Amino acid sequence: MKKLALVSLLSLALCGPAQAFGLNTLLSAGTDLVKSATLSDAEVQAMAAESSKALDKQAKVAAAGSPQAKRLAKIVSGLSSEDGLKLNFKVYLDKEVNAFAMADGTVRVYSGLLDKMTDDEVRYVIGHEIGHVKLGHSKKAMQVAYAASAARKAAAGSGNANVAAFSESEMGELSEQILHAQFSQSQESDADAYAVEFLKRHNYKLDAAPSALRKLAALYGNDSSLLSSHPAAGDRADKVEKLIK
Repeated sequence: MKKLALVSLLSLALCGPAQAFGLNTLLSAGTDLVKSATLSDAEVQAMAAESSKALDKQAKVAAAGSPQAKRLAKIVSGLSSEDGLKLNFKVYLDKEVNAFAMADGTVRVYSGLLDKMTDDEVRYVIGHEIGHVKLGHSKKAMQVAYAASAARKAAAGSGNANVAAFSESEMGELSEQILHAQFSQSQESDADAYAVEFLKRHNYKLDAAPSALRKLAALYGNDSSLLSSHPAAGDRADKVEKLIK
């Protein structure tokens, strides 16, 4: 959700007389909204852990002995931690070409990505997603999603029932918002640069970075879940090649 839309939603929720809203709900929403801008790293990690549980529950997770899970285990062999994160990996059986990482060390790779990428290209994608976490991009996305939840609480204070702090359904919705967060041009470029350093640290093939981006561009243009509308994947691949050289 765009920040402007978030502000507009909150304004609409709070513009009427105070008597029109449940006071407790308003106080809770206001507290959550303020808190969204000051979430500590520990709180972000705890919320990420809860979000990953919600997403795992919604997804079809590959069994440990499945071909997809075995392949991912091979790809990430020796990668139990990275840059302070204790990593845990699972495969989602989903044709979408996607992957994500979260602040608690959760890394999820979709089977659609495994179908399209070589092992080293998958490693680049994993490094890119970890980069979003370590560079603070995922935390900002979580703050926006958390604030949106607070705005909905305020809107519901007019009398809609069943407003509770992070019910199971709300956590699922929050997790989906975090998962589908859109990163800026500079954030994508910074995560690409982080991924290149990630490949270097582990002696993975560096040319996997531009080849993964070009493969996604050829397959999907900029419609892939892993590609932002700008910068174009081809431009990102060119920049990554310069970093490698």
